[in-house]
Amino acid sequence: MQKLIDETWLLALWLIAGVCTSFAADVHPLYGADTQDDAETRFIDNSLIVAPEYPCTWPAYPFPRYSIVHQQTIGPDSSYNVDVLFIDGNTGTQLDVPPHSVARPELKREKSGPLGLAYTDKIEPWQFGGEACVVDVRDLLDQAPKGISPLVRSEHVERFEGQHRKVGFGDVVLFRSDYSDRYYQPLPEGRRYIAEILDRQAPGYPDPDPDCMDLLGQRGVLTLGTDSASMGPLPDLAEPTHYAGLKYGMIWTEGATNLGELPPTGAFYCLLAPKHEDGPYSEGRAFSIVGGELPQRLIDACRNKRAVDLSPTLSPRLPITSPGIGTGNHRQVYLKIDFLYSDYLDMWHHTHLMDAMAGTHLVPPAYALPADDHPVPYAPEVRGWLEAYEKTYGPRGVSTMTTEQVPIDWTCGDARVIDVTSLVGSTDASQWPASPEITVDHIKAYERSKGELQPGEVVIFRTGHIDKHLRPAPDDLGMWQDPLAGKSEGWPAPGPEAIVYLKSKGIRCVATDAPDLGGVEPRRALMTYWALGSREMVGVEFLHNVAAVPEKGAYFLFASVKVRDCHGGPGRAIVLY
Repeated sequence: MQKLIDETWLLALWLIAGVCTSFAADVHPLYGADTQDDAETRFIDNSLIVAPEYPCTWPAYPFPRYSIVHQQTIGPDSSYNVDVLFIDGNTGTQLDVPPHSVARPELKREKSGPLGLAYTDKIEPWQFGGEACVVDVRDLLDQAPKGISPLVRSEHVERFEGQHRKVGFGDVVLFRSDYSDRYYQPLPEGRRYIAEILDRQAPGYPDPDPDCMDLLGQRGVLTLGTDSASMGPLPDLAEPTHYAGLKYGMIWTEGATNLGELPPTGAFYCLLAPKHEDGPYSEGRAFSIVGGELPQRLIDACRNKRAVDLSPTLSPRLPITSPGIGTGNHRQVYLKIDFLYSDYLDMWHHTHLMDAMAGTHLVPPAYALPADDHPVPYAPEVRGWLEAYEKTYGPRGVSTMTTEQVPIDWTCGDARVIDVTSLVGSTDASQWPASPEITVDHIKAYERSKGELQPGEVVIFRTGHIDKHLRPAPDDLGMWQDPLAGKSEGWPAPGPEAIVYLKSKGIRCVATDAPDLGGVEPRRALMTYWALGSREMVGVEFLHNVAAVPEKGAYFLFASVKVRDCHGGPGRAIVLY
């Protein structure tokens, strides 16, 4: 009986890989395949929306439900909209890595091996992307009894190869059934997505069988994707299929959508996911790029393993969220919460409670801007700051642009790294808390040396702060606490004048390897965020390893999890070159 119970739980664990969410992916006006010339580069969102009324988490007990808490809103007690997420790695469009199925080597079990240590924080960034090879399996949709998945077999891959070319290393094989496009709906209709299959009320989603996975592994394919809710066929092939692929070191997307926007070959496809420490899976954001020269440039970079990871690891041991200024003003700390134990893997499956700006994250316009023109009851001090800001920089503006509304092409572009490490140590200790200000003159000096900034490029300020100070306690005070308390200098940060200048150059995304773009002085920080939001610019904060970015030919890719109504957004940043 115990063996049966263990096997039942193990089956459930394979199935959770398929918890996905989102209505058929929104397509930014730039993306419309029928209205654009093939020479024009277009970004296609292949991700499901994450929202409480959608089936975005695995519905069976004891898997936790997703939730978002708007912990602070703009008003007398806060100048910002601050959110907290309770989110499982099996939420929405998601990433699976080998330890989801491969046991750690020291366990010495039949399925043990070195890949049992290849967690989400260990996968090399070049493996996240490649050339999309879209295997059309729409003929399988709903072609099975209730509760059973129609199987994608080796002959489906061979059919694709006969029509196009053989697949191999550097390709991302995507199984297109249009399942998510059709069945991801708000609840209760959304029960058709996963719950009705588990209750044997509807046919299962199409998925590959183990032989198909073995074929792809032998071909050298290391990255896959499916627009089904999981890469695990129901009711009894989920674990065998997972292991058949993961034993090769494969990673894959579960819960992709909108694959019909991609050509059979030639598109660049990528899944970027937060870098959870020892994570066997992670919530993520999938997207594709088609048209023009860019897709091939990025495909070649992945195929030749030319990639730099710019996101620090998310860990409860590290200072990845702000402690705030003064007692009681800290952001939600990053917590790992165990909920289900796998005896075979000797691993707890877990969820996270986290600030929406933990680690590498997006700053959308709605973070610092109110949603409408109604007067904001700011604290008196902040009202004075606003009056001074508007006299100099114009109206603060309003915005409802939360994370899911920010087009992915806004946070991707040729990287321009502006080294401002020379500013470190330039402030007077008597004036602390203070951050050295990155000014227009600093940016212009960079342009005179390295060439003019061009529209659509991503400007990355290299401060070196996180590389130096991201340490576990008790050596963590230099990251946030001492600078905010005036015990040490703050990190270099741009002032509003610098943001206004960058906007004039056509820059829409500004990034930093510091904790944030605002710095440690509340007045100047708020003005910087007002300048960003009012000009429909976005920020990417909390990078590291920026010194490894090549000066020429580097392309910055960042995407945040597609969380609806979120005023931050955890994500992953890489550079391909």
